[in-house]
Amino acid sequence: MSDGRLNVGRILPFSLSLGVAALTIVLLVEGREFLIPIAIAVVIWYLINALAKLMGRLAPGDTHPPTWLSLFAAVVAMSLAMWLVGKLIGGSLAGVSEAAAGYQQNLDALVVKGSHLLGFEEIPTMADIFDQVDLRNLISQFAESAANIAGNIGIILIYVLFLLLEQQSFDQKLSAIFESREREESVRRILGQIQVDIQTYVWIKSLMSVLTGAISYAVLWAAGVDFAGFWAFVIFLLNYIPTIGSMLGVIFPAVLTLIQFGELTPFLVVTGSLGATQFLIGNILEPRMMGSSLNLSPLVVILSLALWGKLWGIVGMFLCVPIMVIVMIVLAHFAPTRPIAIMLSSNGRIDEYVTKD
Repeated sequence: MSDGRLNVGRILPFSLSLGVAALTIVLLVEGREFLIPIAIAVVIWYLINALAKLMGRLAPGDTHPPTWLSLFAAVVAMSLAMWLVGKLIGGSLAGVSEAAAGYQQNLDALVVKGSHLLGFEEIPTMADIFDQVDLRNLISQFAESAANIAGNIGIILIYVLFLLLEQQSFDQKLSAIFESREREESVRRILGQIQVDIQTYVWIKSLMSVLTGAISYAVLWAAGVDFAGFWAFVIFLLNYIPTIGSMLGVIFPAVLTLIQFGELTPFLVVTGSLGATQFLIGNILEPRMMGSSLNLSPLVVILSLALWGKLWGIVGMFLCVPIMVIVMIVLAHFAPTRPIAIMLSSNGRIDEYVTKD
């Protein structure tokens, strides 16, 4: 009898956990149109606060500007950056449409040369090539994600505005929620650890992305590649996507170089230079700067990239690492889920996330 009760006591929590996990996945999939704008708004809100703190630290002398002034300056700086990016993208798209005819001629010539080298009796058309390589699906997904973000930009900005207004009273609300002082401090420790880890990741990743984009711009400009500034910005963005982003940051500009010049030499130079830049920064410099602060298993990063990419598309790929960091910290705080956090970590050491009772 006792064995039966023991089995029920073990099976019931496990079944409930599976049910909660399944329900969470369903909500993430079915509610993506509602959740993605909120997730983007939270990221923008976090970046604004981080930028405001940086501006406060950079104030001359011992002056400490008021919080509202730092936030206002951060909002203005981010708005200006978004305007400049929009102008850059708009000008680049206009230039691409003008150069499209020349690109098409070079591409047709490359197809003819490649067909002769490979011994094809019948020269394939561009439609045949694109039918074999499923690029249309990738491009359509990217275009759909970009269109959805652009369509929701108004609601995203509203979310950001209300988050900025709400944060002023967040501490008071958090204190009012918990009657126990110990419980409140425990929750604050979790939130503080999440903030420290995400801030470390965002700043280091942003710095590495800026460095990668700057070096890539120099390489593309020196090689005479069209729209070097636009492609440097694309590389900067793609660098936030683990593993796949670095590869795409080399492939896209390299293919454009081949199409633009129609020769192998510029293509090989650009491919080698960009590949070396991605390897040195992504595999040597960034891990040394990041250290063990992230503490996520590389396998978990790849799996989360696939999972969140499937659930939320391009946006999920950008957010997969911060989301998994938050999940690991929260799971590490509770004894029943602590083994899962250990499996998610890179070295099995999660002591810094565990509350000391």
